[in-house]
Amino acid sequence: MDRDDNLDGAAVRRRRFPALVVAAGAAVGVLGGMIGLGGAEFRLPLLIGLFGFAALAAVILNKAMSLVVVLAALPARLAAVPLAELAAHWTVTVNLLAGSLLGAWAGASWAVRMRTATLYKVLAVLMVGMAAALVLTHATAVGTLVLPDAARTIAAVVAGFGIGVVAAIMGVAGGELLIPTIVLLYAVDIKVAGSLSLIVSLPTMLVAFARYSRDGGFAVLGANLRFAAAMVVGSIAGALLGGLLLGVVPDLVLVPVLAAILLISAGKVARHR
Repeated sequence: MDRDDNLDGAAVRRRRFPALVVAAGAAVGVLGGMIGLGGAEFRLPLLIGLFGFAALAAVILNKAMSLVVVLAALPARLAAVPLAELAAHWTVTVNLLAGSLLGAWAGASWAVRMRTATLYKVLAVLMVGMAAALVLTHATAVGTLVLPDAARTIAAVVAGFGIGVVAAIMGVAGGELLIPTIVLLYAVDIKVAGSLSLIVSLPTMLVAFARYSRDGGFAVLGANLRFAAAMVVGSIAGALLGGLLLGVVPDLVLVPVLAAILLISAGKVARHR
């Protein structure tokens, strides 16, 4: 008997259909690229629902793949927004990192201690939150808070901590939360905010991944390295295509569709066994 006959359907899809893995990654990349993000929030429900990973394994794999996608996107971002221009906003990066690094460690620590059933429900709630953030940031204009410098710094550290927690638990880069936060607190141009979010995301993800590695994170990744590589290739290719399609579909159509996808996925993840 073929040993794959003893595997469930999701495991068979992972092993026997690498083209499906690449296509799923590409779909995630296209969705994210069309709104200027990485799309990891769309990858997570696929890892759980389509490919059958348990909650924590899906989060760790999502985090590893998000890290690679961010590294791939960083050179293009630096070419579009020079490092010297980003350096002028160093306080933004420092303040957010002061919170996000602690939040990433705390979020990963909480995730590894949660019961699997609880983690599924937490992920579902966070996906609903991501859908709400998507609608708010793309369907409405993000203004700027007028705050004293000390209050702005405190707000950035607190926001960074919360974003670090969410990014660690979901295995995402957090750009969908970082970009509007930077615009809201510091009145930075959206293009510059996107590049600053990557600079904050990278060390934040490294901290979360370091915490996950203490609880078998590298083992999960090592056991699924070929799967992760195939999905990353698809995600990067899809993100490039999605970037070319940026603006082709009006936000009034695209954003509600993407929010609906997240809400439907959240419902399925919450009921997952």
